[in-house]
Amino acid sequence: MELLRLATAGSVDDGKSTLIGRLLFDTKTIFEDQLEAVELASKRRGDEYTNLALLTDGLRAEREQGITIDVAYRYFATPKRKFIIADTPGHIQYTRNMVTGASTADVAVILVDARKGILEQSRRHAFLATLLRVPHIVVAVNKMDLVDYSEARFTEIADEFRDFATKLEIHDLAFIPVSALKGDNVIGRSDNTPWYDGASLLHHLENIHVASDRNLIDARFPVQYVIRPMSEAHHDYRGYAGQVAGGVFKPGDEVVVLPSGLTTTVAGIDTADGPVTEAFPPMSVTIRLADDVDVSRGDLIARPHNQPAPLQDVDAMVCWMSETPLRVGGKYALKHTTRAARTVVKELQYRVDVNTLHRDGTATTLTLNEIGRLRLRTTVPLLADPYTRNRNTGSFILIDEATNDTVAAGMVLGHA
Repeated sequence: MELLRLATAGSVDDGKSTLIGRLLFDTKTIFEDQLEAVELASKRRGDEYTNLALLTDGLRAEREQGITIDVAYRYFATPKRKFIIADTPGHIQYTRNMVTGASTADVAVILVDARKGILEQSRRHAFLATLLRVPHIVVAVNKMDLVDYSEARFTEIADEFRDFATKLEIHDLAFIPVSALKGDNVIGRSDNTPWYDGASLLHHLENIHVASDRNLIDARFPVQYVIRPMSEAHHDYRGYAGQVAGGVFKPGDEVVVLPSGLTTTVAGIDTADGPVTEAFPPMSVTIRLADDVDVSRGDLIARPHNQPAPLQDVDAMVCWMSETPLRVGGKYALKHTTRAARTVVKELQYRVDVNTLHRDGTATTLTLNEIGRLRLRTTVPLLADPYTRNRNTGSFILIDEATNDTVAAGMVLGHA
């Protein structure tokens, strides 16, 4: 069954956690004891209704303040599809959490309060979703019950968002009027919005075509582990395990191992369920090669006539995730696919104001939750594609070697 990853985004109190709680409740994904615990917690808080937001807001601080702080992952399935939902925070001080949740998402559901309309935070989250190349964006205009299910108000918000979206690269944009509290247009179509002729949120999510979003042209296989069983039965077995990051691999295909440049062919592809005739993203497989070439963790298997250009001077956008500011000239460890390197920050080209999209070329550092464009110099060449072409081979993280903290998430733009 196909898996869809979705991340919620939007301003504080737009109802992200309530919407996810409604999806879980109406698809009968939660257990009775979970529901009882939420009902008790709702009464303790003085709520006059069962507060479904408490299904995802699990931290004590979240329940006390009524806000989402950390990313909460929830799982549910329908007969058509399996879902992983990342409930991400709305506050600007938790931008790094939102970036973490949206980095692997196929769909971003941006909630807008029908009473308040498009806010600065709504624009910020839309920008971050497009920066992270989330292929599909759904704008859920929530709390329609509080504006008497007004078609005029829904149209006004949709028009304003479309106008803002012209500044961003959004390939698939949909608008749905919902009430997370009442359940209107969440699971099924609502009688309260007879003027709306589109799909419910769940129906839309079930039918979004995500297979074509993955890069099936550029064959990329970062080697994670060399499998060499020493048992008598498998003494001559040698395979290379990892997750396909792009393209399609088949037995008989001619491939090149990078960075060595040695060429060979694919002898076979194995999975936990046995051999397969082809492998494509995001399958985890073991590739066997026809020749006994030297391959180790961090190497990349690609096509001889379609290789990533090795990058040592890297132009990249980063989201700074540490309370210790960026140091121009500072040295960091860099993790890219299964490959490790060290890097020095040569230049901060500009910092982006995520609310106005203004580029500040006078910035000298990045602090927690800020986004900027850097020029890096790495100790070994990265076998990377531009992030716009492949999210798997175009992303990396920076690590502070002294503390081992992840200090930044980065997206490769190209050669600096």
